[in-house]
Amino acid sequence: MSDTPNTAGDLPAEAVLKTTPLTDTHVALGARMVPFAGYSMPVQYADGVMKEHLWTRESAGLFDVSHMGQARIRGVAPLAAFEEIVPGDYIGLKPGRQKYSVLLNRQGGIIDDLMAGRPIAADGSGDDGLFVVVNGACKDNDFKVIDDELAGQVQIERLEDRALIAIQGPKAVDALKVHVPEVVTMAFMDIRLLEGFGAELIVSRSGYTGEDGFEISVPAHAATTVWNKLLADERVKPIGLGARDSLRLEAGLPLYGHDLDETVSPVEAGLTFAINKNRREQRDFPGAARIVKELAEGPARVRVGLKVKEGAPAREGAEVADEAGKVVGVVTSGGYSPTLRYGIALAFVPPALAEPGTELKVIVRGKAQACEVVKTPFVPQRYVRKV
Repeated sequence: MSDTPNTAGDLPAEAVLKTTPLTDTHVALGARMVPFAGYSMPVQYADGVMKEHLWTRESAGLFDVSHMGQARIRGVAPLAAFEEIVPGDYIGLKPGRQKYSVLLNRQGGIIDDLMAGRPIAADGSGDDGLFVVVNGACKDNDFKVIDDELAGQVQIERLEDRALIAIQGPKAVDALKVHVPEVVTMAFMDIRLLEGFGAELIVSRSGYTGEDGFEISVPAHAATTVWNKLLADERVKPIGLGARDSLRLEAGLPLYGHDLDETVSPVEAGLTFAINKNRREQRDFPGAARIVKELAEGPARVRVGLKVKEGAPAREGAEVADEAGKVVGVVTSGGYSPTLRYGIALAFVPPALAEPGTELKVIVRGKAQACEVVKTPFVPQRYVRKV
Protein backbone atom coordinates (compact mmCIF):
# COMPACT_ATOMS: atom_id res chain seq x y z
CA MET A 1 0.00 0.00 0.00
CA SER A 2 1.59 3.19 -1.17
CA ASP A 3 0.82 6.50 -2.77
CA THR A 4 4.13 7.76 -4.05
CA PRO A 5 4.57 10.73 -6.32
CA ASN A 6 3.87 11.35 -9.91
CA THR A 7 3.87 15.08 -9.37
CA ALA A 8 2.57 16.21 -12.74
CA GLY A 9 -0.91 17.62 -12.32
CA ASP A 10 -1.02 17.01 -8.56
CA LEU A 11 -2.21 20.47 -7.58
CA PRO A 12 -2.42 23.93 -9.13
CA ALA A 13 0.54 26.11 -8.27
CA GLU A 14 -1.62 28.47 -6.22
CA ALA A 15 -2.96 25.73 -3.95
CA VAL A 16 -2.01 25.97 -0.28
CA LEU A 17 -0.08 22.84 0.61
CA LYS A 18 -0.34 21.09 3.95
CA THR A 19 2.81 20.21 5.85
CA THR A 20 3.81 17.25 8.00
CA PRO A 21 5.43 17.61 11.43
CA LEU A 22 8.77 16.90 9.70
CA THR A 23 8.57 19.46 6.88
CA ASP A 24 11.08 21.88 8.44
CA THR A 25 13.45 18.98 9.07
CA HIS A 26 13.33 17.97 5.39
CA VAL A 27 14.04 21.51 4.26
CA ALA A 28 16.99 21.74 6.66
CA LEU A 29 18.38 18.53 5.16
CA GLY A 30 18.26 20.05 1.67
CA ALA A 31 15.35 18.00 0.37
CA ARG A 32 13.67 18.93 -2.89
CA MET A 33 10.07 19.47 -1.89
CA VAL A 34 7.18 18.85 -4.28
CA PRO A 35 3.38 18.96 -4.08
CA PHE A 36 1.93 15.52 -3.41
CA ALA A 37 -1.50 14.47 -2.11
CA GLY A 38 -2.09 18.04 -0.98
CA TYR A 39 1.16 18.15 1.02
CA SER A 40 4.64 19.52 0.54
CA MET A 41 6.74 16.35 0.53
CA PRO A 42 10.42 15.45 -0.01
CA VAL A 43 10.90 13.73 -3.35
CA GLN A 44 14.68 13.40 -2.87
CA TYR A 45 17.61 14.65 -0.83
CA ALA A 46 21.15 15.61 -1.89
CA ASP A 47 22.22 12.06 -2.79
CA GLY A 48 19.46 11.72 -5.41
CA VAL A 49 16.92 8.99 -6.11
CA MET A 50 19.36 6.38 -7.41
CA LYS A 51 21.67 6.44 -4.38
CA GLU A 52 18.74 6.63 -1.97
CA HIS A 53 17.15 3.59 -3.60
CA LEU A 54 20.35 1.51 -3.40
CA TRP A 55 21.05 2.62 0.19
CA THR A 56 17.64 1.31 1.25
CA ARG A 57 18.36 -2.04 -0.42
CA GLU A 58 21.76 -2.24 1.29
CA SER A 59 21.25 -0.61 4.70
CA ALA A 60 18.27 1.36 6.11
CA GLY A 61 16.21 4.19 4.66
CA LEU A 62 14.04 6.60 6.65
CA PHE A 63 10.79 7.85 5.12
CA ASP A 64 8.27 10.47 6.19
CA VAL A 65 4.83 9.10 5.25
CA SER A 66 2.85 11.32 7.61
CA HIS A 67 0.57 12.44 4.77
CA MET A 68 -1.13 9.05 4.93
CA GLY A 69 -4.41 8.69 6.82
CA GLN A 70 -4.39 7.10 10.26
CA ALA A 71 -7.54 6.28 12.19
CA ARG A 72 -9.04 4.10 14.88
CA ILE A 73 -12.32 2.38 14.12
CA ARG A 74 -14.39 1.45 17.16
CA GLY A 75 -17.91 0.22 17.81
CA VAL A 76 -19.99 -2.58 19.28
CA ALA A 77 -18.66 -5.08 16.71
CA PRO A 78 -16.13 -3.13 14.60
CA LEU A 79 -14.41 -6.16 13.06
CA ALA A 80 -17.67 -7.58 11.75
CA ALA A 81 -18.74 -4.16 10.51
CA PHE A 82 -15.44 -3.65 8.68
CA GLU A 83 -16.02 -6.88 6.75
CA GLU A 84 -19.03 -5.21 5.09
CA ILE A 85 -16.68 -3.05 2.99
CA VAL A 86 -13.58 -5.24 2.50
CA PRO A 87 -13.11 -8.88 1.36
CA GLY A 88 -10.68 -9.88 4.14
CA ASP A 89 -11.33 -11.94 7.27
CA TYR A 90 -11.06 -9.40 10.07
CA ILE A 91 -13.27 -11.22 12.55
CA GLY A 92 -10.58 -13.89 12.64
CA LEU A 93 -7.68 -11.42 12.89
CA LYS A 94 -5.73 -12.08 16.08
CA PRO A 95 -4.71 -9.27 18.45
CA GLY A 96 -1.24 -8.06 17.57
CA ARG A 97 -1.64 -8.72 13.85
CA GLN A 98 -2.53 -6.60 10.82
CA LYS A 99 -3.36 -7.39 7.21
CA TYR A 100 -3.52 -5.71 3.84
CA SER A 101 -6.93 -5.27 2.25
CA VAL A 102 -8.90 -3.23 -0.26
CA LEU A 103 -11.87 -0.94 0.24
CA LEU A 104 -14.41 -1.93 -2.44
CA ASN A 105 -17.20 -0.15 -4.28
CA ARG A 106 -20.42 -1.93 -5.12
CA GLN A 107 -19.12 -2.89 -8.57
CA GLY A 108 -16.11 -4.68 -7.07
CA GLY A 109 -13.69 -1.88 -7.96
CA ILE A 110 -10.97 -0.73 -5.57
CA ILE A 111 -11.65 2.57 -3.80
CA ASP A 112 -8.30 2.30 -2.03
CA ASP A 113 -5.90 -0.24 -0.58
CA LEU A 114 -5.13 -0.14 3.12
CA MET A 115 -3.63 -1.76 6.20
CA ALA A 116 -5.83 -2.57 9.20
CA GLY A 117 -4.66 -4.19 12.40
CA ARG A 118 -5.25 -4.83 16.09
CA PRO A 119 -2.33 -3.29 18.04
CA ILE A 120 -1.54 -5.00 21.33
CA ALA A 121 0.62 -3.95 24.29
CA ALA A 122 3.17 -6.18 26.03
CA ASP A 123 0.68 -6.97 28.80
CA GLY A 124 -1.89 -8.12 26.25
CA SER A 125 -4.05 -5.04 26.52
CA GLY A 126 -5.55 -3.26 23.54
CA ASP A 127 -8.96 -2.23 22.34
CA ASP A 128 -11.45 -4.21 20.30
CA GLY A 129 -11.27 -1.90 17.32
CA LEU A 130 -8.96 -1.50 14.35
CA PHE A 131 -6.03 0.79 13.61
CA VAL A 132 -6.28 1.66 9.92
CA VAL A 133 -3.77 3.34 7.57
CA VAL A 134 -4.95 4.52 4.14
CA ASN A 135 -3.34 6.39 1.26
CA GLY A 136 -2.93 10.11 1.72
CA ALA A 137 -4.51 11.16 -1.57
CA CYS A 138 -7.60 9.06 -0.78
CA LYS A 139 -8.01 9.47 2.96
CA ASP A 140 -10.84 12.02 3.05
CA ASN A 141 -12.95 9.97 0.66
CA ASP A 142 -12.01 6.68 2.35
CA PHE A 143 -13.13 7.82 5.77
CA LYS A 144 -16.33 9.27 4.29
CA VAL A 145 -17.08 5.93 2.58
CA ILE A 146 -16.47 4.03 5.81
CA ASP A 147 -18.63 6.47 7.75
CA ASP A 148 -21.44 6.38 5.17
CA GLU A 149 -21.45 2.61 4.70
CA LEU A 150 -21.11 1.74 8.38
CA ALA A 151 -23.18 4.57 9.84
CA GLY A 152 -24.42 3.71 13.30
CA GLN A 153 -22.10 0.70 13.59
CA VAL A 154 -18.69 2.28 14.07
CA GLN A 155 -17.04 5.50 15.12
CA ILE A 156 -14.01 6.78 13.20
CA GLU A 157 -11.36 8.62 15.18
CA ARG A 158 -9.01 10.27 12.72
CA LEU A 159 -5.55 10.53 14.23
CA GLU A 160 -4.56 13.92 12.85
CA ASP A 161 -2.19 14.46 15.79
CA ARG A 162 0.14 11.61 14.81
CA ALA A 163 3.00 11.38 12.32
CA LEU A 164 4.01 8.22 10.45
CA ILE A 165 7.65 7.29 9.89
CA ALA A 166 8.88 4.22 7.99
CA ILE A 167 12.32 2.67 8.36
CA GLN A 168 13.07 0.10 5.66
CA GLY A 169 16.02 -2.07 4.69
CA PRO A 170 18.10 -5.04 5.87
CA LYS A 171 19.59 -3.01 8.75
CA ALA A 172 16.31 -1.39 9.81
CA VAL A 173 15.73 -3.74 12.73
CA ASP A 174 19.25 -3.19 14.07
CA ALA A 175 18.84 0.59 13.94
CA LEU A 176 15.39 0.59 15.54
CA LYS A 177 16.11 -1.92 18.32
CA VAL A 178 18.59 0.52 19.86
CA HIS A 179 15.61 2.69 20.83
CA VAL A 180 12.80 0.12 20.95
CA PRO A 181 14.32 -3.27 21.91
CA GLU A 182 11.01 -5.15 21.64
CA VAL A 183 10.93 -4.88 17.85
CA VAL A 184 13.34 -7.80 17.50
CA THR A 185 10.58 -10.16 18.69
CA MET A 186 8.06 -8.93 16.11
CA ALA A 187 7.21 -11.07 13.08
CA PHE A 188 6.24 -9.70 9.69
CA MET A 189 2.78 -8.03 9.91
CA ASP A 190 2.82 -7.87 13.71
CA ILE A 191 1.54 -4.59 15.18
CA ARG A 192 2.20 -3.48 18.74
CA LEU A 193 1.73 -0.66 21.22
CA LEU A 194 5.25 0.14 22.42
CA GLU A 195 7.18 2.78 24.34
CA GLY A 196 10.19 4.36 22.71
CA PHE A 197 11.91 7.71 22.18
CA GLY A 198 9.96 8.91 25.25
CA ALA A 199 6.64 8.48 23.42
CA GLU A 200 3.77 6.05 22.93
CA LEU A 201 4.20 4.30 19.58
CA ILE A 202 2.14 2.10 17.30
CA VAL A 203 4.71 -0.05 15.50
CA SER A 204 4.09 -2.52 12.67
CA ARG A 205 6.68 -4.72 11.00
CA SER A 206 5.67 -3.90 7.46
CA GLY A 207 6.25 -1.43 4.65
CA TYR A 208 5.93 -0.97 0.94
CA THR A 209 9.48 -1.09 -0.39
CA GLY A 210 9.95 -4.85 -0.66
CA GLU A 211 12.32 -4.69 2.32
CA ASP A 212 12.08 -5.75 5.93
CA GLY A 213 11.28 -2.80 8.11
CA PHE A 214 8.81 -0.99 10.30
CA GLU A 215 6.18 1.73 10.19
CA ILE A 216 6.06 3.84 13.34
CA SER A 217 3.03 5.93 14.28
CA VAL A 218 4.20 8.58 16.72
CA PRO A 219 2.60 11.64 18.36
CA ALA A 220 3.23 14.64 16.13
CA HIS A 221 5.11 16.50 18.87
CA ALA A 222 7.65 13.65 19.10
CA ALA A 223 8.16 13.14 15.35
CA THR A 224 11.28 15.28 15.04
CA THR A 225 12.90 13.55 18.02
CA VAL A 226 12.22 10.09 16.55
CA TRP A 227 13.45 11.15 13.10
CA ASN A 228 16.67 12.77 14.34
CA LYS A 229 17.58 9.95 16.71
CA LEU A 230 17.17 7.35 13.97
CA LEU A 231 19.04 9.51 11.49
CA ALA A 232 21.97 9.86 13.90
CA ASP A 233 22.71 6.18 13.21
CA GLU A 234 25.27 5.82 10.40
CA ARG A 235 23.23 2.95 8.97
CA VAL A 236 20.26 5.24 8.32
CA LYS A 237 19.75 7.91 5.65
CA PRO A 238 16.69 9.99 4.72
CA ILE A 239 14.88 8.76 1.61
CA GLY A 240 12.43 10.70 -0.53
CA LEU A 241 9.23 9.61 -2.20
CA GLY A 242 11.00 9.20 -5.55
CA ALA A 243 13.03 6.24 -4.28
CA ARG A 244 10.01 4.94 -2.37
CA ASP A 245 8.25 4.64 -5.72
CA SER A 246 11.12 2.87 -7.50
CA LEU A 247 11.53 0.50 -4.54
CA ARG A 248 7.85 -0.51 -4.53
CA LEU A 249 7.95 -0.94 -8.33
CA GLU A 250 10.90 -3.36 -8.07
CA ALA A 251 8.90 -5.24 -5.45
CA GLY A 252 6.01 -5.53 -7.91
CA LEU A 253 3.63 -3.76 -5.53
CA PRO A 254 0.69 -1.79 -6.97
CA LEU A 255 0.29 1.96 -6.56
CA TYR A 256 -3.18 3.37 -5.99
CA GLY A 257 -4.28 5.83 -8.66
CA HIS A 258 -2.02 4.15 -11.19
CA ASP A 259 -2.16 0.33 -10.99
CA LEU A 260 -5.34 0.38 -8.90
CA ASP A 261 -8.50 2.46 -9.23
CA GLU A 262 -12.28 2.12 -8.96
CA THR A 263 -12.51 0.20 -12.25
CA VAL A 264 -9.95 -2.42 -11.24
CA SER A 265 -11.00 -5.49 -9.25
CA PRO A 266 -8.66 -7.26 -6.82
CA VAL A 267 -8.69 -10.28 -9.16
CA GLU A 268 -7.50 -8.19 -12.13
CA ALA A 269 -4.88 -6.58 -9.90
CA GLY A 270 -3.47 -9.91 -8.72
CA LEU A 271 -4.56 -9.27 -5.12
CA THR A 272 -6.60 -12.44 -4.66
CA PHE A 273 -4.67 -13.22 -1.45
CA ALA A 274 -6.65 -10.35 0.11
CA ILE A 275 -9.93 -12.21 -0.50
CA ASN A 276 -10.16 -14.82 2.24
CA LYS A 277 -11.65 -18.23 1.46
CA ASN A 278 -14.54 -17.87 3.92
CA ARG A 279 -15.42 -14.47 2.44
CA ARG A 280 -15.48 -15.95 -1.08
CA GLU A 281 -17.96 -18.52 0.14
CA GLN A 282 -20.09 -16.00 2.04
CA ARG A 283 -20.15 -13.50 -0.87
CA ASP A 284 -21.14 -10.74 1.54
CA PHE A 285 -18.81 -7.92 0.49
CA PRO A 286 -19.32 -5.18 -2.12
CA GLY A 287 -18.96 -6.38 -5.70
CA ALA A 288 -18.90 -10.02 -4.64
CA ALA A 289 -20.82 -11.20 -7.72
CA ARG A 290 -18.20 -9.79 -10.10
CA ILE A 291 -15.24 -10.86 -8.00
CA VAL A 292 -16.40 -14.44 -7.43
CA LYS A 293 -17.18 -14.77 -11.15
CA GLU A 294 -13.70 -13.53 -12.05
CA LEU A 295 -12.17 -15.98 -9.60
CA ALA A 296 -14.05 -18.83 -11.24
CA GLU A 297 -13.87 -17.84 -14.91
CA GLY A 298 -10.92 -15.47 -15.05
CA PRO A 299 -10.95 -11.68 -15.57
CA ALA A 300 -10.78 -9.87 -18.91
CA ARG A 301 -7.39 -8.37 -18.02
CA VAL A 302 -4.63 -9.05 -15.52
CA ARG A 303 -1.74 -7.13 -14.05
CA VAL A 304 1.68 -8.39 -15.15
CA GLY A 305 5.32 -7.45 -14.83
CA LEU A 306 7.30 -6.45 -17.90
CA LYS A 307 11.05 -6.45 -18.48
CA VAL A 308 11.82 -3.79 -21.07
CA LYS A 309 14.58 -5.33 -23.14
CA GLU A 310 15.63 -2.34 -25.22
CA GLY A 311 15.29 1.42 -25.43
CA ALA A 312 14.01 3.87 -22.83
CA PRO A 313 11.96 2.79 -19.80
CA ALA A 314 8.22 2.51 -20.43
CA ARG A 315 6.24 4.98 -18.32
CA GLU A 316 2.62 5.05 -17.23
CA GLY A 317 0.25 5.30 -20.21
CA ALA A 318 2.55 3.58 -22.71
CA GLU A 319 0.66 1.16 -24.93
CA VAL A 320 1.48 -2.55 -24.93
CA ALA A 321 1.27 -4.44 -28.23
CA ASP A 322 1.52 -8.08 -29.24
CA GLU A 323 4.19 -9.27 -31.65
CA ALA A 324 1.91 -8.51 -34.59
CA GLY A 325 1.69 -4.88 -33.47
CA LYS A 326 -1.89 -4.97 -32.17
CA VAL A 327 -2.39 -2.85 -29.04
CA VAL A 328 -3.46 -5.21 -26.25
CA GLY A 329 -2.83 -3.33 -23.03
CA VAL A 330 -1.34 -0.37 -21.20
CA VAL A 331 1.50 0.31 -18.76
CA THR A 332 0.28 1.55 -15.38
CA SER A 333 3.66 1.99 -13.66
CA GLY A 334 7.12 1.92 -15.12
CA GLY A 335 10.67 3.15 -14.83
CA TYR A 336 14.32 2.24 -14.55
CA SER A 337 15.29 -0.35 -11.95
CA PRO A 338 18.40 0.82 -10.05
CA THR A 339 18.93 -2.70 -8.70
CA LEU A 340 18.52 -4.58 -11.98
CA ARG A 341 19.78 -1.78 -14.26
CA TYR A 342 17.08 -2.06 -16.90
CA GLY A 343 13.54 -0.86 -17.45
CA ILE A 344 10.64 -2.56 -15.69
CA ALA A 345 6.91 -1.93 -15.72
CA LEU A 346 3.53 -3.08 -14.48
CA ALA A 347 0.80 -3.35 -17.11
CA PHE A 348 -2.65 -4.77 -17.80
CA VAL A 349 -2.90 -7.31 -20.62
CA PRO A 350 -5.35 -10.09 -21.61
CA PRO A 351 -4.87 -13.33 -19.63
CA ALA A 352 -3.79 -15.16 -22.82
CA LEU A 353 -0.72 -12.91 -22.95
CA ALA A 354 0.10 -12.99 -19.24
CA GLU A 355 2.30 -16.08 -19.08
CA PRO A 356 5.93 -15.34 -18.07
CA GLY A 357 8.14 -15.49 -21.13
CA THR A 358 5.52 -14.01 -23.46
CA GLU A 359 7.15 -11.59 -25.89
CA LEU A 360 5.39 -8.23 -26.25
CA LYS A 361 6.16 -4.66 -27.32
CA VAL A 362 5.86 -1.36 -25.46
CA ILE A 363 5.33 1.80 -27.47
CA VAL A 364 7.68 4.49 -26.13
CA ARG A 365 7.77 7.85 -27.94
CA GLY A 366 6.19 6.22 -30.97
CA LYS A 367 8.74 3.43 -31.15
CA ALA A 368 7.96 -0.25 -30.51
CA GLN A 369 10.44 -1.73 -28.02
CA ALA A 370 10.81 -5.40 -27.12
CA CYS A 371 9.63 -6.48 -23.70
CA GLU A 372 8.88 -9.74 -21.94
CA VAL A 373 6.34 -10.76 -19.35
CA VAL A 374 8.17 -11.74 -16.15
CA LYS A 375 7.20 -12.84 -12.68
CA THR A 376 6.99 -10.27 -9.93
CA PRO A 377 8.61 -9.24 -7.68
CA PHE A 378 11.26 -8.07 -10.12
CA VAL A 379 14.06 -7.99 -7.55
CA PRO A 380 15.59 -11.15 -6.09
CA GLN A 381 13.37 -12.78 -3.49
CA ARG A 382 15.78 -11.98 -0.65
CA TYR A 383 14.70 -8.35 -0.90
CA VAL A 384 10.98 -8.95 -0.66
CA ARG A 385 8.46 -9.69 2.07
CA LYS A 386 5.09 -10.01 0.38
CA VAL A 387 2.01 -8.40 1.86
